[in-house]
Amino acid sequence: MNRLSSKQAVLLGETHDRYDIHRWQLHVTAGLYAHNTNLVVGFEMFPRATQPVLDAWGAGDLDNEAFLEKVGWQTVWGFPADLYMPIFDFCRQFKIPMKALNCRRPLVTEVGKLGWEAIAPEDRDGVTPAKPATSAYRQYLFDITGGGSPARKATSAEDPAFDRFVRAQQTWDRAFACNIAEAHGEGGPLVVGIIGRGHLEYGHGTPYQLADLGITDVAVLLPSDHEQIVAAQRDIAAAMYRLPPIEHAVAKRNRDEV
Repeated sequence: MNRLSSKQAVLLGETHDRYDIHRWQLHVTAGLYAHNTNLVVGFEMFPRATQPVLDAWGAGDLDNEAFLEKVGWQTVWGFPADLYMPIFDFCRQFKIPMKALNCRRPLVTEVGKLGWEAIAPEDRDGVTPAKPATSAYRQYLFDITGGGSPARKATSAEDPAFDRFVRAQQTWDRAFACNIAEAHGEGGPLVVGIIGRGHLEYGHGTPYQLADLGITDVAVLLPSDHEQIVAAQRDIAAAMYRLPPIEHAVAKRNRDEV
């Protein structure tokens, strides 16, 4: 944890609807904060336009209900807020700045459909054009979205019919990277990113875009349900954290709520 705390960014991958993963993110963030109080936590679920609301929450000007209403939680994210509230509460309690990492959602659709060149610079929501995806990343995305299913139009990772999806995915990757780079540039804090694991695994996605922006001292941490990491997964992250089986985690959550 001491070594990780000196990096430019530590990215904590998640599966959005897993309570146990969000508790793991909280514990890791707390551990990093114990070693480095110059810390910012960035969140995938918040678009840049919500930053004033995050600032008001951190200042103690909003209660939970008002915060979720003003940030448009059901619109911008929609997963149960109680999955994330412990992290939000921790940030407020210790006066850790919260950073919105996302862009406006229509931008993702527009870039996917039309390409970057068709988007006026003033409409890019602070996002710069993404560095083109590697063949390895295209293959990764193709595989996790169904591979060569006969129901899909694209027949391979390099099929031009797959370009639209890749452009859309990279819009998110680049948005997270741009906002992390911006946060790190304001006093050089460690930026902890709360981001879906599909944007992080194997150094693709956001880490790849961060490197293009000059943020190279980055670690990706991921939770795992598996007792052993197979050889093919050895490059998936800087570290994997073994979580208890999901049945145990759900049971513990139910006890906590009672």
